[in-house]
Amino acid sequence: MRKKGPSKRARADQPKVDWKAVEVVHPHAAGIDIGGHEHWVAISPERDEEPVRRFNCFTADVEQMADWLVDRGVRSVAMQSTGVYWMPVFEILQQHGLEVFLVNARHTKNLPGRKSDIAECQWLLKLHTFGLLNNSFQPSDEIRTARALWRHRGGLVAQAGSAIQRMQKALIEMNIQLSTALTDLSGVSGMAIVQAIRDGEREPRKLAALADPHVKASKAVIAKSLQGNWRPELVFVLHVPELPG
Repeated sequence: MRKKGPSKRARADQPKVDWKAVEVVHPHAAGIDIGGHEHWVAISPERDEEPVRRFNCFTADVEQMADWLVDRGVRSVAMQSTGVYWMPVFEILQQHGLEVFLVNARHTKNLPGRKSDIAECQWLLKLHTFGLLNNSFQPSDEIRTARALWRHRGGLVAQAGSAIQRMQKALIEMNIQLSTALTDLSGVSGMAIVQAIRDGEREPRKLAALADPHVKASKAVIAKSLQGNWRPELVFVLHVPELPG
């Protein structure tokens, strides 16, 4: 049996929705197109006779940009997360009391109507004014500090691992079989022996004496593994930066 739809009277009683109306969410907005050499900023034409301006990337220029925005009554700014260029701008704007929306560039790059940097910042201003941009999550300063240090340490550890591999290869090319006697070349005993080799020591027994007493291999086995063909260019490869603790 066919279901009856709502009557004409019921449809007439329903409130009409104006789909063309768009609510202004951020009336005091600005849009910034971040660049590697310059930044383009757009605000409402009602706030300045020159609503679109260009600022250089120097700190003094970014400070001037932030002062201009605050002086024109801007409270909320939208900009794209372009590389790492947005980071100093983000911090300076926040220091001036502005609410900063960091937008993923992939959310707006395919939208039509943007042919230049000037049009880009104006487009960001328009989208942000009507609340059409999502703000990306930004951790606190404490978390960002810890994250930066942790990532830096991770990079150093990765570099250290690569350096150990190069040292291992150089030793094997000289037929120094230290890896057969020590389980970890980057350990205390291995680094002590390698440092002595860097300093010019070549006597196997003297080098073996530097090993920690708790090493499983005997001093005789370690000394035997340190007999090889010492080549100056390969010894030079052993000179690598100190490993992070």
